[in-house]
Amino acid sequence: MIMKHILVPIGSTESAQSTLQYAIDFAEDNNAKVFVFRAYSAQSKAGTMVNVSNIIERETNLYLKTMVKACDTKNVDIKLIAAKGSVTDSIQNIDAELGIDLVIVGAKSNAIKEEVFLGNTAGNIVKKSDVTVLTIPDGYVYKPISSILMAFKSGIIKSKTALKPLQFIVEHYKPTLNLLLVKTPNYKEEDLILHSDLDTMKSTLTVTENATTFQGVLEHLKTLNPDMLCVLRRKRGFFKKLWEKNTILKEEFYANVPLLVLRGK
Repeated sequence: MIMKHILVPIGSTESAQSTLQYAIDFAEDNNAKVFVFRAYSAQSKAGTMVNVSNIIERETNLYLKTMVKACDTKNVDIKLIAAKGSVTDSIQNIDAELGIDLVIVGAKSNAIKEEVFLGNTAGNIVKKSDVTVLTIPDGYVYKPISSILMAFKSGIIKSKTALKPLQFIVEHYKPTLNLLLVKTPNYKEEDLILHSDLDTMKSTLTVTENATTFQGVLEHLKTLNPDMLCVLRRKRGFFKKLWEKNTILKEEFYANVPLLVLRGK
C-alpha cells in the first residue's frame, strides 16, 4: 500500500493548527498529498438576493488558507476543500471522488471540555466513516513511529483491506508492534487464532483477560508505553460506547498518543 492522499478536517479549535502541522509532517515523511477540508452549511432566506452559500464558501476557503499559512508546509502538496454539508457525508463524498488513504483529525472538537478524550467530530468520523482515522491529541508533535500497541478481542479479521494502513506504517517506520489480545467474557476459541498478516507483523503478543478491550488497554498502556495506539473499528469492539454517543470521557479512556482506528471497506 502507498499512502497517497491524507484528508485533514479542520475545525475552529485551538489545536487545529497543531493537528494540521502533524499531518503535514506525516505526509512529508510518506510522500503523500494533504487535502485540508472544512465542512460548512448555509440556508438562504426566502426573498434574499444574496447567495449566502457562495459567501460562506469563500470565507471557509480563506480560513483554510490562513490555517495552512500558519504552518510549516515543507514541500508537501496541499489542496483546500470547502464542502457544503455534514463532516461525515463530505468525507464519504471526498473519499469516493479522490480515494482517501487516511483521515487525520484532532481528538477534540470545538469548545470541548477538558475531561473529554475523544470529541464529537472525531467520534462521529470514527463511528460513521468507512475510512481509516488517526486521531491526534492536543498539541502532539510529529515524530517517527517506533512503537505501536494494537489491541483487539478477536484475531479474526474478515476485511481484506482493514490492515493495509497498519501494514504500510510497519513497513515504512519499522516499529515494534506489540499485539494485545483481550479475552473478554464469552470469547470463542477461534478468537485466539491470529490473522496471518498480524502474525507476520507482530513483535510481541500478550494475551490478557478483561471485561472489555478498553480495560485491557488501560492495564497495559503504561507498561508498554507506545507512541501509537491501534484498534479495529468493530460494532461491539473497542469503541462500543461510540454506538451510544460520539464523545468519550478521559475517565473512560485516555491515551496521550495518536490513535489509529482501522476500518475495512
